[in-house]
Amino acid sequence: MPDHLPPLLSPSDPSPVRVLRESGRSALFLTADHAGRAIPAALGDLGVSDAERRRHIAWDIGIAGVTECLCDHLDATAVFQTYSRLVIDCNRDPSWPSAMPEMSEYTPIPGNFGLTEEAKAARVAAIFTPYHDRIRALLDARAQRRTVLIAMHSFTPSFKGESRAMQIGVLYDKDPKLALILLDLLRQEGDLVVGDNAPYALAEDSDFSIPSHGHRRGLPHVEIEIRQDLIAEPEGQRAWARRLARLFTAADAALQAA
Repeated sequence: MPDHLPPLLSPSDPSPVRVLRESGRSALFLTADHAGRAIPAALGDLGVSDAERRRHIAWDIGIAGVTECLCDHLDATAVFQTYSRLVIDCNRDPSWPSAMPEMSEYTPIPGNFGLTEEAKAARVAAIFTPYHDRIRALLDARAQRRTVLIAMHSFTPSFKGESRAMQIGVLYDKDPKLALILLDLLRQEGDLVVGDNAPYALAEDSDFSIPSHGHRRGLPHVEIEIRQDLIAEPEGQRAWARRLARLFTAADAALQAA
């Protein structure tokens, strides 16, 4: 970040990264790129109403609670990103227009209109870089341990008028082994509509975290999407965490046995 720019975050702003169970014993390593909806005080409200900032355009509703519960069930390390994806989307390359969007779904984001390169660099330096640097450092520290990367996300029940009936999606790209095992286990539950690379497809030109920390390290990995209305409240978060802890454990055992 250029020296003449003031730091984006003040001492009263939250840290951009939060880690739970740093010394967790599980091979599973969880990330939550869109766990929070904080906005740095210096950016005000980005010109977006409170109601809009509570919607999925600002964060992955419910995923922080699910991931926190999973940590406890599995004794797994988890890394959470604190700031709203409207400030900077930490699952996008910062050079992509979608990283600091001027429009999200049908909602304009005035605070992102016409950002200078310096303003973009300030957001990268304050939020994006510390988050991904912490993930890299934690994974480096586990280099001698078996590690399975699981990226946790949630999705909205409808998107631009399109209804999504599935409850959970399993996303993958270059290495589908773990994803295919997990898809089979989820379908065996008997009460779920499961998305296979849906509601989104994972790809290196649309995602950053799994390609950066999973593909390039050669780690077994998968990205999970849970429909947000199922996990908006603590009871749903706990229920999904219990189910996923069981299924993740079974999937990892099957992966090791394959």
